[in-house]
Amino acid sequence: MQHTTTGTAARSIERLALFGALLSAFGEVHPFCDHWVQGSVTARCKRLYGDHQVYFDGVAVGEETGDRTGQRTMAASTRGRLAVASHVASYTVVQTAAAVGITRAFGYRIPAPALLVGVAVNAGTHAALDRGAFFLWLAGKVGKGGYIEHCQALRLDEEDNLRKEANGPGTAWIELDAALHRVIGVGAAALTTWLATRRRTRR
Repeated sequence: MQHTTTGTAARSIERLALFGALLSAFGEVHPFCDHWVQGSVTARCKRLYGDHQVYFDGVAVGEETGDRTGQRTMAASTRGRLAVASHVASYTVVQTAAAVGITRAFGYRIPAPALLVGVAVNAGTHAALDRGAFFLWLAGKVGKGGYIEHCQALRLDEEDNLRKEANGPGTAWIELDAALHRVIGVGAAALTTWLATRRRTRR
């Protein structure tokens, strides 16, 4: 009986420790990926939609201020998808490296299939939320549309004119977005922990 109790306690400690390590990688690394790893052009372009042509930096054809002859253009929606893919790729690399690095540093090796499931959950939901349309739909469904509309930010453009912006630093959008990513990180960490330890529990 004591041996069984000791084994159960050891498994619980292992699970809690792994969950905490993964939570730090999946949740606490997220702001670093969004604000340090992600480039300004990517952040500006990832919510572009439409069939109109834009340059790689997101400037619409016809709105350029200089000669851009020969520069590649594409549909705005295509540029938006490319930007999100780029952001999610860099985010996933950093997050995976953090998860592996933290756990290995403390002598734990996560089974690759378990880690890949957690990483896929984070990557897939990150892409869906950062494109913007699904995020706004979800916010509207839970009654947060008014919060997004009310809590916006004023920015100075290049000519020092004020313009209203619904997303970015200082807005309800970025707060709600970060909160969703972090709670998803909790779920991904819990799922990865369960997958990584379930076989040993069955023995």
